[in-house]
Amino acid sequence: MSSSVYPAAATAAVAHDAAKTPKKAALASWIGSAVEYYDFFIYGTAAALIFPKLFFSPDNPQAAAIASFATFGVAYITRPLGAVALGHIGDRFGRKKVLTFTLLLMGISTFMIGCLPTYEQLGILSPILLVIARLLQGVSAAGEQAGANSMTLEHAPENKRAFFTSFTLSGTQAGLILATLVFLPVTQLPEAQMLSWGWRIPFFLSAVVVAVGFWVRRTLPETPVFEKEQQAQPHKKEGLPVAVLFRTQWADVLRVIFAALVSVVSTIFSVFTLSYAVNTMKIDRSMMLTVLILANLVALGAIPAFAALADRIGRRPVFIFGALGSAALIWPYMWAISQGNLALIFTFGILLSGVVYSAANGVWPSLYGEMFDTKVRLSGMAIGTQIGFALGGFAPVISASLLGTGPTGWVPVAAFVTATAAIAAISIFTARETYRTPMEMLGKR
Repeated sequence: MSSSVYPAAATAAVAHDAAKTPKKAALASWIGSAVEYYDFFIYGTAAALIFPKLFFSPDNPQAAAIASFATFGVAYITRPLGAVALGHIGDRFGRKKVLTFTLLLMGISTFMIGCLPTYEQLGILSPILLVIARLLQGVSAAGEQAGANSMTLEHAPENKRAFFTSFTLSGTQAGLILATLVFLPVTQLPEAQMLSWGWRIPFFLSAVVVAVGFWVRRTLPETPVFEKEQQAQPHKKEGLPVAVLFRTQWADVLRVIFAALVSVVSTIFSVFTLSYAVNTMKIDRSMMLTVLILANLVALGAIPAFAALADRIGRRPVFIFGALGSAALIWPYMWAISQGNLALIFTFGILLSGVVYSAANGVWPSLYGEMFDTKVRLSGMAIGTQIGFALGGFAPVISASLLGTGPTGWVPVAAFVTATAAIAAISIFTARETYRTPMEMLGKR
């Protein structure tokens, strides 16, 4: 055999590996996000259905519900701080290091929640420990999506960046589905068993899903565009990534902050309306959990479909449609809950969260990431989204405070959701369209 065959074979092997890498990066982001947000969403479900009865004084059920929602929101306090720290690490030392750290931290903190004693056993120290564990979850989540989005975006083919990057959000939906599926049999247990040991099972299972995610991510290479940036721009000449970010792209950070307010739709749908339906309107909790599962199953297909559309017509129109459509659909969905009409709850719930919200949810990973230069991309995405997501995190407790009495008590909550989604749409209307911009030109003036 001629020796010239060997270089050709080696070149073909390299090309084959290069072609496989975008798919591997998308798969790693999908599984990692599913793991992270399984942990994150089992907390949301427990905060709505379980924690008010276990970690707070039973003397005032409404106050206990508000306090439980507040513990869900406290994770969003540490998310901006974690975004600064993990964004710096990801932009200075690589995306892969951040993704490994966030996965392990989320798994440890979630397992810790499953081990906590209740208010009856430990008194006020019990909710304090719950808050500490939740704060650690917030640090982890701060770097997870921005790191996974940056990794996938920078590995993706030029004309399919939105499609490949959307797998991070498909993974998030899968995590929510898995979390809800795990809670379904738990909620079928007798009340005493569910409150004594059953609720702990989903938290203990996080150890298994974290191990799977870590195994998938361990062999993923660093992105070529990041490595090229490292060689071209020595750190000592650039300064801290966060300093460069706010010196050169502060306006884009503000755009992302306001655009990320669209996340209020997600937390209201998955946490607050679940509590409102079950605890206030006395709708069967398994029915409402089924609505969540079906909506997110639809979203698994809708997210990449809308992302593929964004690769053809642009990021901005798809996102704006999703934000404004969600602003409108929250009204019939909450009205259906107030009427106890199961058929309409399923219809509007799936249409709102499964279809329309998926347009904004599927395109924002590429939309936000493409606003920033490579050297500050992870910091820009992490800081912008986590500050914006903070309102999304506290949306359930804000909504619990806004909720009135009587058949129209839900109206202030719907108005709150509409206002935040409209602000997100306006923010993106002012952004540049980037779907035809080459990767090396993103974030450049």
